Amino acid sequence: MDALPPKLATYADLLALPEGERAEVLFGAVHLQPAALPEHNRVQVALARYIGGPFDIDHDDGGPGGWWILTEADVRLATHTIVRPDLAGWRREPLASPWGQRPIDTVPDWICEITSPSNGRRDRVEKSRLYLAHGVRHYWLVDPEERTLEAYAVHDGYWLQLGAYEDTSAPRIAPFDAIALTIGRLFPPLAGTCA
Repeated sequence: MDALPPKLATYADLLALPEGERAEVLFGAVHLQPAALPEHNRVQVALARYIGGPFDIDHDDGGPGGWWILTEADVRLATHTIVRPDLAGWRREPLASPWGQRPIDTVPDWICEITSPSNGRRDRVEKSRLYLAHGVRHYWLVDPEERTLEAYAVHDGYWLQLGAYEDTSAPRIAPFDAIALTIGRLFPPLAGTCA
């Protein structure tokens, strides 16, 4: 007798998990995520401040504005693909309001993943392919251990690397190139410093 094909997971499978469980659905399979390290949290909070501040929260106080920047929002790219990026950004024109939506069914314009030893391969390979295939226009990878940020944009159906930046640089990086981003401010202070 032929075995039945495995059931592909959907958002309902994530909702059935215990409260507080962090998970995504990639290629129809549920992937649990461990709690983040403090270094990861530092980068996430810093990016939410330095990008989310001027482009989202402070847009009425002279910032460039025009974006929604959210951390760890559930995003449904397809029925069997639900991701929870470390940070995601939507231009406000296609997404009038993200409030009260779970999951958000509008594809982000920008996604940033913060890598760690347990998820670096998934972020660089699997998620990179998923994001490209589903129409994400900009993808950033931040490595707290190496203190680097890599930025990619879609070009002719592929990811084009816009740059790789170390913690001593302050580049203007698309799609947020209206400001200079001091890369070193994203990371915990180096040993022996108080900053």
